[in-house]
Amino acid sequence: MAPTCPSDNTVAVDQTSFWSSGNLNWDEHRIGWAIAGGCAMLTVIISMISVLGHCRNYTKPNEQRQILRILYMPPVYAVISFFSYRYFRSYTYYSLIETAYEAVTLSAFLLLLIEFVADTAAGRDATKAIERKGKRRLPIPFCCWNYRPTKPYFMYTVKWSVLQYVIFRPAVSIAGIVCQVYNVLCESGPYSIYFANVYLEAIDFASISVALYGLLLFYGLTKEELVGRRPMAKFLSIKLIVMFTFYQSFVFSALEGRVIKATEYWTAANIADGLNALAICIEMVFFSVLMMWAYTVNEYKVAENKKTSIWRPLWDSVNYWDFVTEIGGSFKFFFTRPRGASSTHSSKKMDFAQAFRVGGRSVTDSDKSLTEESIRLAPYPYSDPHNANSASPELS
Repeated sequence: MAPTCPSDNTVAVDQTSFWSSGNLNWDEHRIGWAIAGGCAMLTVIISMISVLGHCRNYTKPNEQRQILRILYMPPVYAVISFFSYRYFRSYTYYSLIETAYEAVTLSAFLLLLIEFVADTAAGRDATKAIERKGKRRLPIPFCCWNYRPTKPYFMYTVKWSVLQYVIFRPAVSIAGIVCQVYNVLCESGPYSIYFANVYLEAIDFASISVALYGLLLFYGLTKEELVGRRPMAKFLSIKLIVMFTFYQSFVFSALEGRVIKATEYWTAANIADGLNALAICIEMVFFSVLMMWAYTVNEYKVAENKKTSIWRPLWDSVNYWDFVTEIGGSFKFFFTRPRGASSTHSSKKMDFAQAFRVGGRSVTDSDKSLTEESIRLAPYPYSDPHNANSASPELS
């Protein structure tokens, strides 16, 4: 018989309600419940102010679509952490869902950087932004190898290195939920090769390491073009959330059975998980403020410009078809190139704009096979009723 994990929950269940017999049962758990709920609500309010600001000044859809996705990170973490605290017996399920959104955020950040780089070149032709860049060394720990940015496979590799996390992180979460149902995950221990958590964490660690390395590589390549856009502040507001949630979870887990002791209704794992969820709810208030500053709407306000409708921006931000097409385009390139399915790949050097489908380069007949597998970062048409040729957001 396959080994199963010890239960994280006690058999005894607290039957008292928050309010009973005219008295308020104000114990430690319910105090934390109120704090977590209040912080989650405050995070949602702060984030919605920032989100609505971008929606009402939706002047650069290609960039702001990704910004909105990033701004959702604090409220998503705060709300899910509140539920994982409130329903602590199902903590593992909530934590797996919560971490899956990290993949969306990192991928949106890469696509945002691509738009920033394209915006620095004349005619939004990204090739002009990197045509002067020659061979250079890879970042640590692969600094012994050089790379040439103009190679077609390099651009697709960078994009795929980050976007693969959108596939693997949700897949790991789904696998973790299934394993938890069959009681073979053992997220709280013991850490053993006989349980699924070891293998899922290894896959997740490898996937996020590749994604972060791809982001670092792309930033090192284009940091001159990103001057004035505060890319480090934008990235740190994301990375700090990941670091805080990871390391504090490790600390609380290490304190189980040593400093953190079980009670009648809570195991040591319950208490450690609850403290982690409560800390996340509190931290997200500050991170939502940090993101409001890092992704300020002031960069997109245009004098005497009519306010845009909020519904199309909100729909753009939750429509992830651009992720699907970006991943599909990269996969198709790597699948067809070794088989020699397209002779243009070997006979014609593909540039930055073709790999990322940004820029104003005209398309010739010989390029059609390339552009058919390239991806638009802005798949939604925007039209101004007063100017049929414009690309302005739809007006309310």
